[in-house]
Amino acid sequence: MLGGEIAVICLSFSLAIFLRYGQDGFIVLKYEHGVWKILVVTALAMLCAHYLEMYDLQRLQSPGETYFRILTLVGTLAFLLAGLTTVFPQFLVGRNVFLTGLCILSLMWILWRWAFGRLIFLSAFRERVYLLGDGERAKRIMEAVRTRGELGMDIIGWANEGNSEALGKVLRDLGNHTGVDRVIVALKDRRTTMPVNELLELRLSGVRIEDGTTLLERISGQIEVDELHPSWLIFGDGFRLAERHWYLRRVFSTLLALALCLVTAPFIPIIALIVKLSSPGPVLYRQQRVGLRGKAFTCYKFRTMRQDAEAGGARWATDDDPRITKTGNFMRRTRMDEIPQFWNVLRGDMAFVGPRPERPEFVEQLSQEIPYYYLRHMARPGITGWAQVNYGYGSSVEESKEKLRYDLYYIRNISVTLDLLIAFYTVRAVLVGRGVR
Repeated sequence: MLGGEIAVICLSFSLAIFLRYGQDGFIVLKYEHGVWKILVVTALAMLCAHYLEMYDLQRLQSPGETYFRILTLVGTLAFLLAGLTTVFPQFLVGRNVFLTGLCILSLMWILWRWAFGRLIFLSAFRERVYLLGDGERAKRIMEAVRTRGELGMDIIGWANEGNSEALGKVLRDLGNHTGVDRVIVALKDRRTTMPVNELLELRLSGVRIEDGTTLLERISGQIEVDELHPSWLIFGDGFRLAERHWYLRRVFSTLLALALCLVTAPFIPIIALIVKLSSPGPVLYRQQRVGLRGKAFTCYKFRTMRQDAEAGGARWATDDDPRITKTGNFMRRTRMDEIPQFWNVLRGDMAFVGPRPERPEFVEQLSQEIPYYYLRHMARPGITGWAQVNYGYGSSVEESKEKLRYDLYYIRNISVTLDLLIAFYTVRAVLVGRGVR
């Protein structure tokens, strides 16, 4: 999809140049920096597509919504190009070239998305998949494959019960009579039910055998915790938590926190005044949170709730929480209340990116009810994180379990590159107000 859309953008504006200049279009592209100007426009268009969530295909359920967002994207791009050419007139390619390119782009982008929606369902591009499993993990895999056509998989069978002998017979019949490209193993108890010999025969015959946990991690950005095998954690790749792997991340967090401190410094007195005027009480809110390896630290935020918000004890925030002040709701939505946490980053209590730190009262409860919950404390907590940009706020045990799936994915794949990607996604999360309570 990405490759096709980049090609569509470049082609649309190249065509606009040739419609305007004819044979001289090659001169414009080569000697008047036409190619570089088209690449800049392409980068702007892809950035707009990202912030309009054009690549979150689970949210774009209907073609009508997709086409509406494409037209919104083209309109936004038109404003950006108008501003860019006003500031830098030399960026103009020629009279009405950008306007013509935008008109062509509107049509071609809609046609590409329409064509893509049909191409991915052609049998030549799809895998025939057989699923072995009977637990929650198998059900999540089945649901993902059925609802996400872009994965390129078709479930042709599902053996969801039986012992090793019964499953072995199913796989022998599968190898003899039905063409299959991949077998996904999502069994709850592998030691007694996994048909090892039959899976090996299929593997040697060219069929891909894949672990269900690994597949679910790749397609969802999560790690299933209910049926997670300890051996997968021990022998699998990832979880690069040695001290040498933290140095670059620490430098990244410190530099980013310093830069944001400089940017936000002029606004801090204004925010402090707004907090003070909104309700009686201190400007800063201090709260104990659980950090790296379970060590507690004091987390700082601008106060967004009434001073007596927790007179009855600690409890999660909810939608339309009456304890939140009017200005506090705006501050939470724009993440301004988290500016003081840059100090926590500079002190080393937190990183810029990592699992969101929880309160000790909630950690004790969640550790008892959610398996592997303690693993999220193996990484330094962060202001933003993989769970925050993909899921948002968790205010119950079930929601905390869902966030843990994302946190474990982050800890397993931790890297500076992933941190940069999360920081990039965080800007979008702030703009659309996702994950706020």
